[in-house]
Amino acid sequence: MNIDLTLYLVTDTRMCAERGVLTTVTEAVRGGVTAVQLRDSDASVRGLCAIAAALVDRLAGTGVPLLVNDRLDVALAAGAQGVHLGQSDLPVESARAIAGPAFLIGLSVSTAQEVSNVARLAAGTVDYLGVGPVFPTPTKPQAAPAVGLDGLAELRRSAALPCIAIGGINKDNAGAVRATGVEGLAVVSAICASDDPAGAATLLAGIR
Repeated sequence: MNIDLTLYLVTDTRMCAERGVLTTVTEAVRGGVTAVQLRDSDASVRGLCAIAAALVDRLAGTGVPLLVNDRLDVALAAGAQGVHLGQSDLPVESARAIAGPAFLIGLSVSTAQEVSNVARLAAGTVDYLGVGPVFPTPTKPQAAPAVGLDGLAELRRSAALPCIAIGGINKDNAGAVRATGVEGLAVVSAICASDDPAGAATLLAGIR
């Protein structure tokens, strides 16, 4: 399955607040988001399944895929199009064996060694890489140290797969991040915490 990584929204339930994840995603997609990752580490498995299934229904016909952070079981149960895994999650080889070839699998990387490890995998194991954090970010305090723009550019050059940049990306630095050669931007607060998710998405999608 192909994925347009241009503007990749990672949800944050607390930042979406009373507006809610479903409405935030709907508005953001209207504004130009091209892929959505559902991330909510505080939700129960049942709750995560419920919102994932609702998002699958809401995104039907838009061409925008839904990926679930960390939880392959939830992604498959809800009918999502993919999963995004971290370095300490289910191994991507196992995820691919379970989910099959048409399922989207993304993997977070933050070091040259992690990028090198991906290169040793069988072709088709991973579809894209999430590289970062580029800048320090409060949305994921347990993340690896920030790689910065120079580090991002270096990791992008060494990666054979499409890459999205993540971590502290907003309208003020999006142009510099895109200039490193990444295929897309992954954003959280820049859209989820905005009073106008559609407008924020349109602005970010238009930055080159």
